[in-house]
Amino acid sequence: MARRVVIVGPAYPLRGGGMATFNERLAYAFQEAGDSVEIVTFSLQYPSFLFPGKSQYSYEVAPEGLDIKVLINSVNPLSWWKAGNYIRKQKPELVIFRYWLPFMGPCLGTIARIIRRNKYSRVLAITDNVVPHEKRPGDLPFTNYFLGSCQGFVTMSRAVQQDLARFAPSKPNLYLPHPLYDNFGDAESKAEACAALDLDPTYNYLLFFGFIRAYKGLDLLLQALADSALAQRPDIRLLVAGEFYEEAAPYHVLIAQLQLQDKLVLHTDFIPNAQVRHYFCAADLVVQPYRHATQSGVTQVAYHFDKPMVVTNVGGLAELVPDGEVGYVVEPDPHRIAAAIHDFYASGKGPSFIRNIQSYKNRFSWRHFVAEVWSLAGKV
Repeated sequence: MARRVVIVGPAYPLRGGGMATFNERLAYAFQEAGDSVEIVTFSLQYPSFLFPGKSQYSYEVAPEGLDIKVLINSVNPLSWWKAGNYIRKQKPELVIFRYWLPFMGPCLGTIARIIRRNKYSRVLAITDNVVPHEKRPGDLPFTNYFLGSCQGFVTMSRAVQQDLARFAPSKPNLYLPHPLYDNFGDAESKAEACAALDLDPTYNYLLFFGFIRAYKGLDLLLQALADSALAQRPDIRLLVAGEFYEEAAPYHVLIAQLQLQDKLVLHTDFIPNAQVRHYFCAADLVVQPYRHATQSGVTQVAYHFDKPMVVTNVGGLAELVPDGEVGYVVEPDPHRIAAAIHDFYASGKGPSFIRNIQSYKNRFSWRHFVAEVWSLAGKV
């Protein structure tokens, strides 16, 4: 008889983004292991004052073969009771929460407590962040409330695992690297990708991908592009693909000050899943110039498409990118970032990086991730 699993977190009809895409791919992985899976997601994830983007909702086609229930309103406690009791009565063997923001602590923590009243379901959390990127009042009690409702935790970076030890030292936790994002389709040639994006294929493209927020350091990458190491490279263009999740004006001011208009391609709307492969396949090098981080799904998309990377030595980024083997790990400094990019093109290391990527990425399997989650569940 199939084991029953419920995943509680973002999913369709919310827009893709990292967490919704992850949760849907995780559901497929449990199904591939023979489990029966349901995702319980949000009708409203963020009130408007907390959501910096244009829309929380997807205009793409619903993922095929997934059972998704839209039950949770993050600011309506009645919906928390409804969702909690719905899951409690089903008595699934395993419930997995995604936790990334203290604001969600009261909502998700209440749902988890209601579920645990059935004295049967094992309740785990995948904790993307324990200490949030942007601090707000209430972070500490909200986080403690949620963590207190769970029986065990999965972290996808050592940095988050260390943070978790400060909050829940007596509960079992497991470090599992972020699995490979293999759900964006097969690779295509650079010429095909550039044609799809209306790009000139004669240029060399750097890619900054994902929502634009201060901690992701796009300004550092812009300064690197103006650094003397790259300023004399007319063949390089920076492709910025992702929606602004903060005020865009300071970035445009910086672009004008650095006179980078001719070196940039700005696609700053939300990037739907169906278009992701075009951006990665058009690029030679993926750059993640983060000021701080826990882990990043961008790394695992780059691995899927065999793309070398430059990442900064913050959070868990360096754990997944062996320096000098599949790319570069540098300090979050424009000059260091520029030097790595220059070395990539000047040294001709691209082919050897790609060969190493093709070998290294095999360790990031969803089958292993699911097996280890079940193993952790058996310990709580």
